[in-house]
Amino acid sequence: MWIELLSASHALNDPIVSGAQVGPELYKRRVGELTTAFPDLCFTLEDSIAEGEKVVTCWTISGTHQNEYMGIPAAGKKISLEGITIHHLKNGKILDSYARWDVLGLMRQLGAIPAQGRSKEAASRS
Repeated sequence: MWIELLSASHALNDPIVSGAQVGPELYKRRVGELTTAFPDLCFTLEDSIAEGEKVVTCWTISGTHQNEYMGIPAAGKKISLEGITIHHLKNGKILDSYARWDVLGLMRQLGAIPAQGRSKEAASRS
């Protein structure tokens, strides 16, 4: 199973939490939150680069918001966003992972934050 690739002290640095989340079980919980909220989640690896003890992966996820996520009730909306993760490896295990992804774009797609652009009121005054 993929969880066995993580070191016992694995730290996940992710933009939606402050600080790092430590341990494979916390990483597994984060994946579980996503796959619960988006049961049809599709994770596509777009590109990978490996050098020395680092692996960098560019990825895209897409799915349908079918259960609550981050306090946002399910709305049946399709989402798609891009991200990048840098993994640091040692002795065949992933020591830590730095994930960066478009959290703002996700919140907009879920309707939790208004889309960018001028409001109707601002447009009517032009």
